[in-house]
Amino acid sequence: MSVVLDGSELLSGSGSWLDKERTIAGPGFNRWLVPPAALAIHLCIGMAYGFSVFWLPLSKAVGLTAAQACPADMSLLIELFATNCDWRISSLGWMYTLFFVLLGSSAALWGGWLEHAGPRKAGVVSALCWCGGLVISAFGVYTHQLWLLWLGSGVVGGIGLGLGYISPVSTLIKWFPDKRGMATGMAIMGFGGGAMIGSPLAAELMKAFASATSVGVTQTFLLMAAVYFIFMMGGALGYRIPPSGWKPAGWRPPAGTSNAMITQHHVHVSKVWGIPQFWLVWMVLCMNVSAGIGVIGMASPMLQEVFGGNLIGVAKKFGELDKAQLGAIAGVAAGFTALLSLFNIGGRFIWASASDKFGRKWTYVIFFVLGGLLYASIPASAAAGSKLMFVAAFCIILSMYGGGFATVPAYLADLFGTQMVGAIHGRLLTAWATAGIIGPVVVNYMREYQLGLGIPREQVYNQTMYILVGMLVIGLICNLMIRPVADKWFMTPAELAEEKRLAHDRAVANDVGSGPGSGGTTPKLLVVLAWAAVGIPLAWGVYRTLLSVSKFFN
Repeated sequence: MSVVLDGSELLSGSGSWLDKERTIAGPGFNRWLVPPAALAIHLCIGMAYGFSVFWLPLSKAVGLTAAQACPADMSLLIELFATNCDWRISSLGWMYTLFFVLLGSSAALWGGWLEHAGPRKAGVVSALCWCGGLVISAFGVYTHQLWLLWLGSGVVGGIGLGLGYISPVSTLIKWFPDKRGMATGMAIMGFGGGAMIGSPLAAELMKAFASATSVGVTQTFLLMAAVYFIFMMGGALGYRIPPSGWKPAGWRPPAGTSNAMITQHHVHVSKVWGIPQFWLVWMVLCMNVSAGIGVIGMASPMLQEVFGGNLIGVAKKFGELDKAQLGAIAGVAAGFTALLSLFNIGGRFIWASASDKFGRKWTYVIFFVLGGLLYASIPASAAAGSKLMFVAAFCIILSMYGGGFATVPAYLADLFGTQMVGAIHGRLLTAWATAGIIGPVVVNYMREYQLGLGIPREQVYNQTMYILVGMLVIGLICNLMIRPVADKWFMTPAELAEEKRLAHDRAVANDVGSGPGSGGTTPKLLVVLAWAAVGIPLAWGVYRTLLSVSKFFN
């Protein structure tokens, strides 16, 4: 069947190419086409992690060669509208707060809508918001209005982040009931890898577009918005959902008694706020992320201040180094942060896949116990001057930080069922938004407090590590308290049938249009091309990251 589009059809519910009913896969559809569709979106929105690449150029957008500083007494409110001086990096840094607060809140607000509208419609809205936010930000840079930058990428783009982040979760879990952790790990790995591609790409573009009158950020935003829009729309259009009750060939669901932590029933998203297990998982994620995110932003200065000149074979402390030596150790630290990013990304796939074997609860036990031991070991390895132990500890910690993100959707599906797991995951992401405030505040303010007491720079992080251990202990206790959800919270058969009706679930693929979802065996070449479309950019990002990592080992 051919699909004819017009403006009214695009916006209407019935018959629209965005409708959930039109994404139901037909017989013979290859489920391995869905992960690259999810990756296409996550690799784009994951650039949120790499936005700091724009801070330095934007901090001299007016002065061009050197920052034209705003008056020291200028308030942030005035700076939002100032056009005659350069923005402070601290003011630009508020973008991170907006990103993750809006990600969590938008995912919580519209997660239920996503379950009814389907992943394709959510993916399209995500593309419009994320890429439209970049266009608004480009105009903000062009007119030098900081509030437009915050509104564009921070608010509008943040909404795109939330919808894009949760758009594939429910779909992937339903396509891979036999490998829930691995499936979500593949997609969420892309969010961690987005900055690996976007940051070096943005740096190259700004260098190409820079001129005597521009730092090149406006043009970079516009071009990246166009490229991201193509990839994200391709991902959204590639989404397919399985018919209701679909199972992989030869796979049978485990018996209900085989693992009491994996339910065969379903909880409605409207009830999760009142379920104790939801809040326990909320605390598990919040504590794991708070500890990890707290050190991500300080990894580079931490390495430099702890080891100082030893990083370049000079027996001097950080405060005794000259400008050239400081530049040299900064290069080494950049390689360290690049190494951490690789472990962050790899951990998302490896730990989430391992959780299919160990179980989600025991995987988080490993995160908290091993993570606590590693955090506690850092002061000792720093005092001993052991760079190997210090770096190894942080690499494993960052792998578990990423693994926590990738494992939690499968944990939710185990506890609350798969019918509304995307919406429930959206509400859980408020824990991420909270952790995005707690973690950096604890690390940054503890550092300033310790420096104020006159403690040497190489020792200012010791107390912070023990505080982070305390967070992991809280997370461990909450995780051990998680029990199977009581029967009273699950939907009755009548309630489930009504939810399936609202979610437009179908037992067969009716009227799904033409293309790979409409029946027949999916060509293997199509699967290969889909994976190449996301695999080649990801491989390029890994290559560029490895170049940075080589500076650390050299």
